[in-house]
Amino acid sequence: MDKFVIENLSLTYSDGAESLRGVNLTIRANAVTVLFGPAGGGKSTLLRTLNRLNDLADVAEVSGKVLFNDIDLLNPRLDVIALRRKVGIVFSRPVPLPLTIRQNVSYGLEMAGERNKARLNAAVEQALRLAALWDEVYDRLDAPATAISGGQQQRLCLARVLALEPEVILLDEPTSALDPISTAKIEALLMALTDQYTIVVAPHNVQQAARIADFGAFFLQGELVEFGVRDKIFLTPQDKRTQDYIEGRFG
Repeated sequence: MDKFVIENLSLTYSDGAESLRGVNLTIRANAVTVLFGPAGGGKSTLLRTLNRLNDLADVAEVSGKVLFNDIDLLNPRLDVIALRRKVGIVFSRPVPLPLTIRQNVSYGLEMAGERNKARLNAAVEQALRLAALWDEVYDRLDAPATAISGGQQQRLCLARVLALEPEVILLDEPTSALDPISTAKIEALLMALTDQYTIVVAPHNVQQAARIADFGAFFLQGELVEFGVRDKIFLTPQDKRTQDYIEGRFG
């Protein structure tokens, strides 16, 4: 099943920088789709378009079509708050709120009006279990979130998104600030979560992209150069630019 259908999407910033040019891409449900390529290729711009965070950027012009569950994401009347509950995002550096571990996870639900403590506690436990963090923090939920390691903080940020029961999780270089052990935990977690979620990741290097992808999309200077299943795009790419990037000839 298709979760996003993107047709001829172009986006230009007010400073004249053209970040996306005529992108056509279908993102499948319950799979890991990686967006990879050199910096400045438009990967982060595309992620932020999928949950309308680009509304907060200085965008001059957007054209084309982006459908999410057949709903037009570019419709100016779209309820973006409701969209962002369904399409959550995790950024490259963990940014825990200056609250306890428990409050970090329950924050979004409380802001949405949930006041029942039993439901909040159950949601916190469920989200922390999904983020593979419960066993490490269950006995210190009321400790400051800043007291745990960077890798744990990143999984906490993921739990904060999971608590809202999204359909899609977007991740922008989610392990770029983490050590190899924490990185491996996050990668394993993302691949396990596809039973329940659609995951779109802009990894911080091509090696990670190849490890976690079900599908890969190679971006270069705002253009989607090539898209395909993991083995095809990383082992037998059709475009020489994709092959050159994967083999380290530039980037």
